[in-house]
Amino acid sequence: MIWAKEESLSREELEVLQLERIQNQVRRGYELVEPYRKKMQDKGMEPGDLKTLADVKSLPFITKQDFRDNYPFGLFAVPKSELRRIHASSGTTGKPTVVGYTERDMKNWTDTVSRMAVMGGARTGDIAQISFGYGMFTGALGLHYGLENLGIDIVPASAGNTAKQIMYLRDFEATILVATPSYALHIAESVVGQGLDPQRDFSLRVGLLGGEGLSEKMRGELRDIWGDGVLFTQNYGMSELNGPGISGECEALTGMHVNEDHFLVEIIDPDTEEVLPAGSQGELVVTCLTKEAIPLVRYRTRDITTLHYEPCPCGRTTVRMEATKGRSDDMLLIRGVNVFPTQIEEALLEIDEIGANYEILIDRIKHLDIMEVKVELADYSLLESYALLEKLENTIRSRIRTIVGIDAVIKLVAPRSLQRFEGKAKRVTDNRVN
Repeated sequence: MIWAKEESLSREELEVLQLERIQNQVRRGYELVEPYRKKMQDKGMEPGDLKTLADVKSLPFITKQDFRDNYPFGLFAVPKSELRRIHASSGTTGKPTVVGYTERDMKNWTDTVSRMAVMGGARTGDIAQISFGYGMFTGALGLHYGLENLGIDIVPASAGNTAKQIMYLRDFEATILVATPSYALHIAESVVGQGLDPQRDFSLRVGLLGGEGLSEKMRGELRDIWGDGVLFTQNYGMSELNGPGISGECEALTGMHVNEDHFLVEIIDPDTEEVLPAGSQGELVVTCLTKEAIPLVRYRTRDITTLHYEPCPCGRTTVRMEATKGRSDDMLLIRGVNVFPTQIEEALLEIDEIGANYEILIDRIKHLDIMEVKVELADYSLLESYALLEKLENTIRSRIRTIVGIDAVIKLVAPRSLQRFEGKAKRVTDNRVN
């Protein structure tokens, strides 16, 4: 089933539409967003210079740093009175990157998520349990509106409390689970741990998984538990670009179809910034073709992937992106939340009782991401008081939770006991295996 006619346009029709829309976005950005106008002027460009899609490669990039430098509304092309929603994601400085939606943006967002959900097997009459955390994170509300638009009943379970998640899945006879891949697998193993039969005691038939990559190994483990009758697909989104709905896997599982009438995608070499030919692996760059609130042009996602333009058995003609292979920067994706090592450093900076050295250890235990932060004490005398150590651990944990948005395991170690490096310090060890 294909939700929108734009998903099966010819390449020529798509490119005509994309050129018209990107010309409009560049013009709006130039006229209404001062930081973008300056970027264009620094390159000696005006909106009229964009005559073909081939000219897009000459346009300046927008990065996450531009969001931070212009916090909170400096990249917006509309006044706050025209906004209907504001979301935000975390940034390296502790300040969020702020995004907004006009009424038309909300409609387009809902439509793109509906398309993505239909690609992944969702149908009218389903019951969808959303196990993303509700809040400033775009994932939960994005899927909520997109699925509701299909005539699907929503169970807004939010994240956590696995025992209750299982109870809802079973008692409400949910047919769709929305979650990160790792949490979906944790729920599945907990079902087995309770002595329940996933295939007999539940009605699940679709898993719409996002917020982090879904490896084929993890998909296989999910199938082993739930059976071949449940289809698990992954989708891709990013708050700065709109949230979920940029792309998603169809039932043929040949890659994630990009909604190309709303998003123009390129692959660049992250070092040279040159556009690479089709089929090359590199950094994904995305232009929002219809976004009113923020006319985002050539946004560097830092995600590494490959684009494929060959026909898909599902009948969609849109380009497909592979699951991301990592990032061209140092961002970590932990339980669907963007975490930068510098955020951890910020949380530690103003605590006098600890030293300057720290290490971050990321692991996956029972398919849940765990972040441990090792911190050196500034003075050996602190080791003499359990009460002081406990208070210090709680302080550090609270600061990290406030800045990053997730909990961490804190391990206080003796002064100067962490490894020293002659060159650049290795602060992060990620032991997760996809």
